[in-house]
Amino acid sequence: MIDFDRVSITYPDAPRTTLSGVDLHVPEGELCLVIGQTGSGKSTLLRAVNGLVPHFTGGTLAGRVTVAGRDTATHPPRDLADVVGVVGQDPTAGFVTDVVEDELAYGMESLGLRSDVMRRRVEETLDLLGLADLRARALSTLSGGQRQRVAIGSVLTSHPSVLVLDEPTSALDPPAAEEVLAALQRLVHDLGITVVLAEHRLERVLQYADRVIHVPGASAPLRIGSPADIMCDAPIAPPVVELGRLAGWSPLPLTIRDARRQADGLRDRLTTISGGDGGRIDNGAHPATPGEQVAVTCDLTVRYGAIAALRGVDFSVHAGEIVALMGRNGAGKSTLLRALTGLSRADGGAARVLGHDPRSLSPRQLVTHVGLVPQQPADLLYADTIAAECTAADRDAQATPGTSRELLDRLVPNLDPDAHPRDLSEGQRLGLVLAIVLVAAPPVLLLDEPTRGLDYAAKARLVTILRELAADGHAIVLATHDVELAASASTRTVVIADGEVVVDAPTAEAVVGSPAFAPQVAKVLAPLPWLTVEHVARTLGAAS
Repeated sequence: MIDFDRVSITYPDAPRTTLSGVDLHVPEGELCLVIGQTGSGKSTLLRAVNGLVPHFTGGTLAGRVTVAGRDTATHPPRDLADVVGVVGQDPTAGFVTDVVEDELAYGMESLGLRSDVMRRRVEETLDLLGLADLRARALSTLSGGQRQRVAIGSVLTSHPSVLVLDEPTSALDPPAAEEVLAALQRLVHDLGITVVLAEHRLERVLQYADRVIHVPGASAPLRIGSPADIMCDAPIAPPVVELGRLAGWSPLPLTIRDARRQADGLRDRLTTISGGDGGRIDNGAHPATPGEQVAVTCDLTVRYGAIAALRGVDFSVHAGEIVALMGRNGAGKSTLLRALTGLSRADGGAARVLGHDPRSLSPRQLVTHVGLVPQQPADLLYADTIAAECTAADRDAQATPGTSRELLDRLVPNLDPDAHPRDLSEGQRLGLVLAIVLVAAPPVLLLDEPTRGLDYAAKARLVTILRELAADGHAIVLATHDVELAASASTRTVVIADGEVVVDAPTAEAVVGSPAFAPQVAKVLAPLPWLTVEHVARTLGAAS
């Protein structure tokens, strides 16, 4: 179905070839998972499947890419639209209408399908992706995860033979991600659609993959094989595989079920070391005792028209805390962050940061109180180069020149300072925005989906930086669907449902035993209160 024959891709002014000498065959009806570090070339590989590379992005393509027998060199994306459906990292970039139902129908209209066929496929897709209740909603009112599902649905209605997805679950809550992945699996197994997807959150996707393509970057050759073969020595692996490596299990587990079958000895050992109380062992996620209250909402209500996004929310965060804000897509997490920055007006109650109503502060005053990294990090980028962004951030924060660049190198190393931010991958752009916000070291730091597009190594580096900030007395709130991030970084977890706080507890208490929000290690070792591989390694190391 998809064939790469000695394909190399080089972008203008790039210091090296992005992909080199790629030979690849993906047969019909296979789910192929593409993995690699942030910026390794995964998105370039995906874009080559439908001709976006080089017809849209530019660059030089050597070799030959064919899809269903069509050569992408002579068939631009419009000539492959009936065969290949593509969903990029930013779903909003592909929207062309204003309403959910219209967006689902647009692709079929472009292909000239009959109205009765269009109606039937729209209804099927609404049911498949759980969008029926949103059919008449304006796209601008949807949460990030809801928009992601609409973007996937708009491609599925055209019934492509090949479906290409870049980070399809990155904006989805765990249950919604499972629904989407289960739907993709049905498309593969029941309809024979070929699915190629890139994903950093391997803990969600690995169990569904037929094959894995590891893109190592730096013009190194691709590694292609079964999930078990690639995970044996891949530098990128989900927590359940890392746990298996730490415990010396063979074969390495790829799923929670596989790991639980081998975990009895590890559970016994951990229980013996700690008396069963893992919560008393310092897992590195807990900074100094929280200090004074720095941000608070009292009976906060926020409405968007007839929709109540928040309903009487009481929330607070103290200096030195890292709070994970979790909940389903559309629960109100982003609205709470926006209220704390004054971007969302309170219809009832109040929000205060360092004792001030954020809406009463000037922009210059506001940035000295609170910093926000939004879901769409590109909204904060305006310069023509990475170097210019970092220089401006240092100047605005009155920081030592080079501070922003130092932070960026800790998160996403070795980026070309002369590169344009729009030419970066989603994860690289996020790293840049994190650096220019973190450089100001505001007393209150709000991060909305801060690991979207980040690989495991970059995520670990981010956790280290957040712990350092918390130890210095900064308050941090993470609105996230990444349960592994919450387990690694947060001291407290708050769960919001339908605009109301339903859980507010220490992270271990909040997530252990939760079907939706428990990390992989907690599911493997339950009912013991260990959350991360780092936590387990620290415990075993303390006993050696």
